[in-house]
Amino acid sequence: MRQPVRREGRDGRHGAGEETRGGGIAARAPGVLRRTVRHADLRAVGEVRRELRQLLSHWAGQRNGEVAEVATLLTSELVTNALVHAEGGALVTATVGDRLRVEVRDFVSGRPEPRAATTDGTSGRGLLLVRSLADAWGIRSHGVGKSVWFELGGGPA
Repeated sequence: MRQPVRREGRDGRHGAGEETRGGGIAARAPGVLRRTVRHADLRAVGEVRRELRQLLSHWAGQRNGEVAEVATLLTSELVTNALVHAEGGALVTATVGDRLRVEVRDFVSGRPEPRAATTDGTSGRGLLLVRSLADAWGIRSHGVGKSVWFELGGGPA
């Protein structure tokens, strides 16, 4: 059974390292993916998916390849949401250990809310997928912006 959304305050940090803005790939620690993406650069979604698959190739192989597929889908949804709905780009952090945690931070206030899909079928499913498929997920406010995160693997948080 999936965990309900958890909303974390500023003290509920789970990400690694300093949070920065800009474009390109940030330095990597073992088991960590940190990637900044520029506003409206939807090509970056595919690049983040590729980098996440590379990070997960060993970790998910030990558990289940399906976890990597779900992680890739959910990460794509969160990155796309940040790039479409928030100006200023986003910071993607994925950390593997006993569990996988992916966090996508943008720099715009306002909390995303799951909503019904549109009749044209091109939007409205991202957070619903995260809510349905993640073991845990939530939204964390920052002084500037917010992070939407999810966790997979190892059972409920």
